[in-house]
Amino acid sequence: MQKRISLGLAIHNHQPVGNFPFVFEELYKKAYEPMIRLLERHPRVRLAMHYSGPLLDWLEAERPELLERLAGLVRSGQVEIMTGAYYEPILPMIPDRDKVAQVASYTAQLRRRFGCEPSGLWLAERVWEPTLPSHLAQAGIDYVVLDDSHFRMSGISDDDLFGYYLTEDQNNLVKVFPTLKPLRYSIPWSEVGTVLDFLRAHATEDGRAIAVMGDDGEKFGGWPGTFEHCYERGWLDNFFSALEQNADWVETVHLGRWAREQQNLGVVYLPTASYPEMMEWALPAKQAALYERLTHELANKGEQDVLSFMRGGFWRNFLVKYPEINAMQKKMMVVHDKVWTMPDTEDRERALRELWKGQCNCPYWHGVFGGIYLTHIRAAVFEHLIKAENAAEAKLDSRRLVYRIEDYDKDGREEAILESQAQNLYLRLSDGGGLVEWDHRGRNFNLACTMSRRPEAYHQLLAAQPSQQSTTSDTPASSSSKTIHDGIRSKQQDIGRYLAYDWYRRTCLLDHFLSSATRLEDFARCSYGEDGDFVNQPYTIEIAQSSDELSAQLRRVGHAWVDGQFLPLDVQKTIRLLPGAPDLTVDYVITNLSNIPIDLIFGSEWNLNLLAGGHNPDAYVEIPGQPVVEPYADATSEHQNVREIRLGNRWLDISVAFTFSRSGALWRFPVDTVSNSEGGVETVYQGTCLLPHWKLHLGPGESWDLRLGARLS
Repeated sequence: MQKRISLGLAIHNHQPVGNFPFVFEELYKKAYEPMIRLLERHPRVRLAMHYSGPLLDWLEAERPELLERLAGLVRSGQVEIMTGAYYEPILPMIPDRDKVAQVASYTAQLRRRFGCEPSGLWLAERVWEPTLPSHLAQAGIDYVVLDDSHFRMSGISDDDLFGYYLTEDQNNLVKVFPTLKPLRYSIPWSEVGTVLDFLRAHATEDGRAIAVMGDDGEKFGGWPGTFEHCYERGWLDNFFSALEQNADWVETVHLGRWAREQQNLGVVYLPTASYPEMMEWALPAKQAALYERLTHELANKGEQDVLSFMRGGFWRNFLVKYPEINAMQKKMMVVHDKVWTMPDTEDRERALRELWKGQCNCPYWHGVFGGIYLTHIRAAVFEHLIKAENAAEAKLDSRRLVYRIEDYDKDGREEAILESQAQNLYLRLSDGGGLVEWDHRGRNFNLACTMSRRPEAYHQLLAAQPSQQSTTSDTPASSSSKTIHDGIRSKQQDIGRYLAYDWYRRTCLLDHFLSSATRLEDFARCSYGEDGDFVNQPYTIEIAQSSDELSAQLRRVGHAWVDGQFLPLDVQKTIRLLPGAPDLTVDYVITNLSNIPIDLIFGSEWNLNLLAGGHNPDAYVEIPGQPVVEPYADATSEHQNVREIRLGNRWLDISVAFTFSRSGALWRFPVDTVSNSEGGVETVYQGTCLLPHWKLHLGPGESWDLRLGARLS
């Protein structure tokens, strides 16, 4: 009797909120449309497909004919549609109310569009936590696809992964299928015969085994080299033909049907987990590099049993690894509370849509995909969160000025939040009194969402081998293509020389006292002498409010290093907001508290994200009365006798004009990170740093003052 096996293919297609239209278009041509075309040529191949909400919305607007063709495949019974949370959030990261509402909203959309009732859910990045069954059951979900590593961590052997299990939380059941790494890493990387050999080896006489491969649809044409491999050289066509030719022993099936008709393999309780690479990326850089080395050593020694119990970090630690992610997620929580207090009207529905777009997972982590380092994706999330916040507060007094002193980012230290209808200021009191979020509410844009430069595990490979690529053993040596997890690739020559790290978080309104020997290039690389203890140290705050003004005085009595000794110094910076006005004023008073005269160089640092990378011609800098040789906002230059600087982005319709009551010197330069993406490692613009600075001579007890003004367009 011939042994048989079923194959459950689940293809997940996704593009993040805010991605460039040309990226959607390119992937439509290279991955999404070719896959549908190939399925139409192979009607006996059945599979499940998931399109995230952002991608489905783009297809609806730009390529509705593809959705009509997809609907035809659904009607014919060839394609099973899987649901998900509408804007592809990491479900454990968002409030419970949004978990259920996003899934319910997307399921309703799929029901309208394809006339089907999805029973399976694609879990973003396969990030699982044990309480999810309660929320999935509430949203009407029958099954979900997870990584096989989730199951191995629970002690399930590889031979027992050919089916689905039951899991529950508070008596709420959900079925869980493991997607198998041997299939994920061989489809489409290995020879077609190798894939069939794996399936044949696990076929059974009763035919009650199913092998599941759930993975990104972009790897079929969208990842580097895969369009040529999958379509031009015909790997995918050959694979589908082979499945049809061997249908007597390998049957492609829908996961929903299998879950309804076949018996489960038992009950399992799964730990918090994601796919192995994600858990590695969640570790601190040093530990991630060590973990990668150890896992490769074990793999090379054939220690597969030991590897089954190896696990990296916990997804939520991305909020620790990157403070910028934590701040963004906590902003999302603030906006969630505001939106859900709105009356249940169409206005709230529109605000919820913006909130949910701001929960899209892509900038909330980083690994082989750019994630948080993708400046435009990060800015888009803030755009939608600010839109949702504006909608929630649209009917409030336009002249209102409010403030809160609270631990909004949940690190045990208080921050100050100042709000008007024109702008929001988030001040991190424990960290230099820095302005970590500066919302231009009229343009739905956070000017201060700049990433700091910090070590990443892959930097060690770049530093050791700046012009070489390393490889891993995850893909067979005979493979004609490599997965994006397969080592380190560089998109720029000698990229290791661009590595630089910040010892403080690059935000706005940071107070520097520079060594007299500091040059622009030293400061730009964060390798210079800092003579004060103000940049990343705590400030106190006092708030004064009237009907006409909200002022916040931040103060630190610290020290400056002068002539071989630390001398006491008082720095006060008073921020003033006016009702509904797009103006920001900062009054500095610096006082020498010592009994000897001191000479200092004081600078106020501002890091602004204006989407200026690649010498974007729309992103500009102007200095009235002075020529600017390179007027791009991501250029480097220094100037003397500056009283005003204007910078902005014409496409965003945003400009910021800084004025100074005293003429001073000005340094400007781009903050560029060396960041990984599916295409390789490259430099990525994160923001523009401005450092206006002045030479001070202060006698004993003497003060120096400055008024710094900022006007938004």
